[in-house]
Amino acid sequence: MGILSWIILGLIAGVLAKWIMPGKDPGGVIVTILIGIAGAFVGGWLGSVTGLAGPVDRFSLGGIVTATLGAIVLLALYRGLKNA
Repeated sequence: MGILSWIILGLIAGVLAKWIMPGKDPGGVIVTILIGIAGAFVGGWLGSVTGLAGPVDRFSLGGIVTATLGAIVLLALYRGLKNA
C-alpha cells in the first residue's frame, strides 16, 4: 500500500473516530489525519496480535474498521494525556 493510500485510509479512519468520539481536540485536521494514520498501524498490529483481524494493507471494510478502532484507541489516549 503506498503512502498516499495510507494517508487516505488514515484520513477516513481519523474522521470516523472523531465522529464517533466528538469533542474539542487541539490540532485540528492535521492531528486527526496523524491519529488516523497511526490508528491504522495500531489497529493492524492489535488485530494481528489478537488474531481478530489481519494487518491493514488494503482498502476494505475490514481495513477501515480496524484502522478506525485503532484511531479511537489513540484518540482516547491522546485525550487522556492532554487532560492529565
